[in-house]
Amino acid sequence: MKEIPYEELRAFEGRVAAAAGRGKDPVNAPMIRHWCEAMGDTNPAYAGADPVAPATMLQVWTMGGLSGHDGRSSAYDALFALLDGAGYTSVVATDCEQEYVRALRPGDEITFDAVIESVSERKTTKLGTGHFVTTRMDIHAGGALAGTHRFRILKYAPAKRKPKGKRPRPVVNRDNAGFWEGVAGHRLLIQRCGGCGTPRFPWLPGCNACGSPEWDTVEASGEGTVYSYVVMHHPPFPAFDPPYAVGLVELAEGVRIVSNVVGVPYDKVRIGMRVRLEFLRVDADVELPVFRVVEGEGGGGGGDQEVRGRGRGGAGGEG
Repeated sequence: MKEIPYEELRAFEGRVAAAAGRGKDPVNAPMIRHWCEAMGDTNPAYAGADPVAPATMLQVWTMGGLSGHDGRSSAYDALFALLDGAGYTSVVATDCEQEYVRALRPGDEITFDAVIESVSERKTTKLGTGHFVTTRMDIHAGGALAGTHRFRILKYAPAKRKPKGKRPRPVVNRDNAGFWEGVAGHRLLIQRCGGCGTPRFPWLPGCNACGSPEWDTVEASGEGTVYSYVVMHHPPFPAFDPPYAVGLVELAEGVRIVSNVVGVPYDKVRIGMRVRLEFLRVDADVELPVFRVVEGEGGGGGGDQEVRGRGRGGAGGEG
């Protein structure tokens, strides 16, 4: 890894990253429907005879799929080649920001242009040392600006250190701090909109049903069923012991949560299994909600992890 003069990197700011891009498909009702089904969003504005597209679908209409898009600039490739050549060969997406100008409707033809908005000075993170690159994409419908999407990545050289074997820490911010405070007290809290009463999970700053920023919380009973699941087979890492099952659990309150499914072997987990909440202590500092298969549902196997149950009606924890 070598240091690149910052002036050399800043010279890329403002240069075109993609020009005259065109969405592979117009805005269309089937894609809106698939998105809303995947997100569990039943807002009537996104259905019916004259639907609008959810604002957060903004980037969807610009995606190139596996075959990609034409029009990516040589400047973008040159920036990546410069960073790769200096040893910053790894990349991770860090965040994105969207600004919405107008609603999109089926039939809108999407075009877009992108620029390299900024390249940071060299930064050292827990992942390693590198540079943050922010790309701004202006998205148009029928020639009029529909919104702006900023996408930020870190191009970095991985830090050379031995893994400590700790479970990754939860990301706690102002929007979800109350949830993690509840977990610390062995309570699984669900947000409830103060405007329309719709429950929601994960925690959000506003209601996606009515838009109200007002909310309170209800404590989940801990009862649920396996709505869907995957079995993780990634290479061994000190904090994990694959293979293991990760489920999308539908709670009795009508929301869904992603968590581990425990209490039966990973290959015995099935859709529709009844589960109960437990709290799994993964180390001295962190407990996590997990879901244990109800006795009789899967035919055995508990495991030796320390779990603590809590909840109404015999609800347990998550592992």
